Parts: sequence; structure tokens; C-alpha cells
Amino acid sequence: MKNSNSKLKILIKNKDIKKAIKRLAFEISKDYRGKKPLFIGILKGAFIFLADLIRELDFDLEIDFIQLSSYGNKKESSGLVQKIIGLKSEIQNRDIIVIEDIVDTGLTTSFLLEWLEKKEPHSVKLCALTDKPVRREVPIKIDYLGFTIPDKFIVGFGIDFNEQFRNLPHIFYIEGAKI
Repeated sequence: MKNSNSKLKILIKNKDIKKAIKRLAFEISKDYRGKKPLFIGILKGAFIFLADLIRELDFDLEIDFIQLSSYGNKKESSGLVQKIIGLKSEIQNRDIIVIEDIVDTGLTTSFLLEWLEKKEPHSVKLCALTDKPVRREVPIKIDYLGFTIPDKFIVGFGIDFNEQFRNLPHIFYIEGAKI
């Protein structure tokens, strides 16, 4: 970010993210032991979360990715979801766990969940690292949740602004940003 007035402030420390991931893995393990779910990571933001999460699981699973966008290079959702990269895996009659970095307005996540349901999976559950319910425009049921966060623009741990900040180990919010 080239705005010198902007400051990154830690919202969630890496050690707390790791604890939440272990908790989520425990919850998912209870529900999916003996099954072989398909984890669908929403790119690009969820890739670090997904990688850390599956390393905590000790049962058979598969992974696929989909890339959706409603932000472009803006801070606010455009409200128009575009499917960018599609799934390669068959999902009919499968147990699906969608992995999301942040649920904000719910538009992107709702679009994907509705699209998946049309493919007739056995089940679909949502696992989100962060949830910003104050901004919700459509209702979303989050089955496995790491953190509820305030109405702040966050970056780090895979979450970006204009492809910057994904590599930060903590989740930060941008204070004073003129984005």
C-alpha cells in the first residue's frame, strides 16, 4: 500500500489463528471421520487457511479450488459475482466442505453455495476463518467458524488488498486507509 497515512494494526495474532485452526480441525474430524470429503478452497484468499487446516486432519480427503470475485480491485463488493476458475472434481453425492477466508456481505459465498447445491452433493458445509456479520446482505450459515470480526478491512494470512499483504503471518486491519 502506497498510502503513508495507512497503518497495519494486528487484529488476530498468528498463535490465535493456529489455535482456531486446531479447534476447527477437531470439529471437522468429529463430523467427517470415516468419510472422504472434498474440500473446496475459494481462491486466492483461502489457500493458506486451507493448507494449515488440512495438515491438522488425519483422514482421507480431497481438495479442489474455485476462484470467484465480487471485489475486483476495490474495497467494497460490486455485488456481481463472476465464476473465474471452475472445479475439476465431481461433486454429485459427495460431502463438500467449502473453505473461505472471510464471509462479508455473503454475496460471493451465497453464489457458490447455491451453485454447488445444484450439482447434487450429499452435503455442503461452510468453514470460514473470519466472519464480518455486520456487513451481511444475504443470510449465510457458517458451520465451522474461526473468528467473528468487526467492520474493518483486513489483510494477511492469505487475505489481500490488490494482491498485497497475503504473506503476512497475522490478520491485520488497515487503519486510516484511503483505498
